[in-house]
Amino acid sequence: MRFDLVDLQLFIAVADQRSITRGADRAHLALASASARIKGLEEALGVLLLKRGRRGVELTAAGESLLDHARLVMHNVEAMRGDLASFASGVRASVLLLANTSGLSEHLPKALAAFLREHPDINVDVEERESVDIANAIAVGAADLGFAAEHALPDNVERFLFSEDRLMLVTGRRGPLSGRRQIDFVEVAEFDFVGLTNSTALQMHISKHAARLGMRLRFRARLRDFDAICQMVAADVGIAVVPEAAARRCARSMPIVTVRIRDSWANRKLVICARSFKTLPRPAKQLVEYLRKAER
Repeated sequence: MRFDLVDLQLFIAVADQRSITRGADRAHLALASASARIKGLEEALGVLLLKRGRRGVELTAAGESLLDHARLVMHNVEAMRGDLASFASGVRASVLLLANTSGLSEHLPKALAAFLREHPDINVDVEERESVDIANAIAVGAADLGFAAEHALPDNVERFLFSEDRLMLVTGRRGPLSGRRQIDFVEVAEFDFVGLTNSTALQMHISKHAARLGMRLRFRARLRDFDAICQMVAADVGIAVVPEAAARRCARSMPIVTVRIRDSWANRKLVICARSFKTLPRPAKQLVEYLRKAER
């Protein structure tokens, strides 16, 4: 079985473009050379990878499998190049971590800050994504690590528990719900809400479950952080759904009350995940080891 990284790069380009012609152009290869390389891949592997048609190509089941492996190989090659280049130039190594809204704002900052203090040779690039998107990115090898709600992960993604993330309803102390200890989310359908901006992963999660209950939430205001949201709630602008850690922190300094949401979707387990912890680049492994110790 003989093929090289150029073959894998070409196959990824053809799969993304659904065309050998456009894939060849993206891979900076002549069409004849690209066609020969694809044919050579199929002969080396002994399977048909592409279904060729008038409008382009479609991946066979074997092609889909090769695409997953090819993306992972190229991700690891780029990680290797980055690691070795950092040794040669003195530039810091970098880890790409995808995190959902709660992780980014409430659970990760303290642990990441401590890790970065202890490892001045490593940078961590954190991007906010919805848990489902994180799961997809990790599964295809597009990121080193993820911090996501466990329910969104497929079985083939490795993970370990980092923290619990219960979502709580917060209301003003003078509000009609201030005397409640727990509530079914459908009971708040007629209330005004204060929420996160539409682009945040957590707001998408809340809105998705509201829609499944047939609810259309009415937002008086949308903001980008939980402290600002709780300040609006304290001023009786509306009620809100925020992570328990943020709710309890804000309740110590603001006139708000927390109410437990009984719905199962409000009780989430947050995990650190990777396609394979063993195959991670060295800097990512160091971060994983640190986060394992910091889990709570």
